[in-house]
Amino acid sequence: MSERNPILITGAAGHIGGVSRTMVDMLLAQGHPVRGFVRQDDARADSLRRAGAEVFVGDLLNMADVTAALKGVRRVYFSMSLSPYYLDAVGLMAAAARAQGDIEAFVNISEFEQSFMTLEKMTAPEDERRSWLGGLIMEWSPQQRAHWVAERMLEWSGLPTINIRGAMFVENPLMTWLALEPLSKGELRLPFGDHRLAPIAGYDVAEVCAKILADPAPHISKSYELNGPELKDMHGFAEDFAAVLERPVTYVPEDVETWNETYVDSALAESPHTAEHMKALTRLIGGGGYRGVTDQLETLLGRPPKTVRWALENHPRIQKLAAA
Repeated sequence: MSERNPILITGAAGHIGGVSRTMVDMLLAQGHPVRGFVRQDDARADSLRRAGAEVFVGDLLNMADVTAALKGVRRVYFSMSLSPYYLDAVGLMAAAARAQGDIEAFVNISEFEQSFMTLEKMTAPEDERRSWLGGLIMEWSPQQRAHWVAERMLEWSGLPTINIRGAMFVENPLMTWLALEPLSKGELRLPFGDHRLAPIAGYDVAEVCAKILADPAPHISKSYELNGPELKDMHGFAEDFAAVLERPVTYVPEDVETWNETYVDSALAESPHTAEHMKALTRLIGGGGYRGVTDQLETLLGRPPKTVRWALENHPRIQKLAAA
């Protein structure tokens, strides 16, 4: 790849340690030119410039901005925060990339749920859908449906797409900032019963995506389902929190709807789209419907994935709580 072909990274102004921002640093360290797409020209944009990235300030929902950001680009990483306009943004980026005509790779960050959101299951009778999804949920959130349609849209576009379907991140608000107040009292309060999960560290997702963007040819038209290395119940996660916080932490199971009302509705009252997605996710996990574990992450990384404990040790909110 020549110096005239930067890699476009959307969401590049995300917080330090976030997937997009980590990818920028990784790719720059490997000598790849990077163009970071940001919404505002602020201190985070300045940080990208200091790191060596080119910064493009624009709106993912503005076709002119998206087209301009793609100029000279051959490889794209697309990510966007939870948004009711997520599908619009994917469509605009795909249309602009298709019109440009010379894209080598379009890495799309998706969701682990897409691995079992099949057309057959989505159109099954109501009782079958409830059984498949664990009994606490029958319908997907608007964000989950948007990701499903986005994958189909990219498939139909003919773009050289790679879907990265990451499991729940350790850094997910359900595991971190929504849980902070109980954690400060030595309790991990979550509505997941005795179900087991294998959350993934955002750092590992960033490294996988950076590797694919550096050499995309073997990955074109593939979808990867990525889990963390440890399948454990909430008591196991409580042990991880206890080790990082250096204090006893006990898992306290809660009713799903009570937990959603107490923690999600109160914290995300001004973000109903995000709240709806978080509540759908808790119902899915709490009903035992968040199924499947793969070894694809370790294969792609070529090393053992980072543990939950490592991710917690490197999370700013958890670090702050540990120091309190």
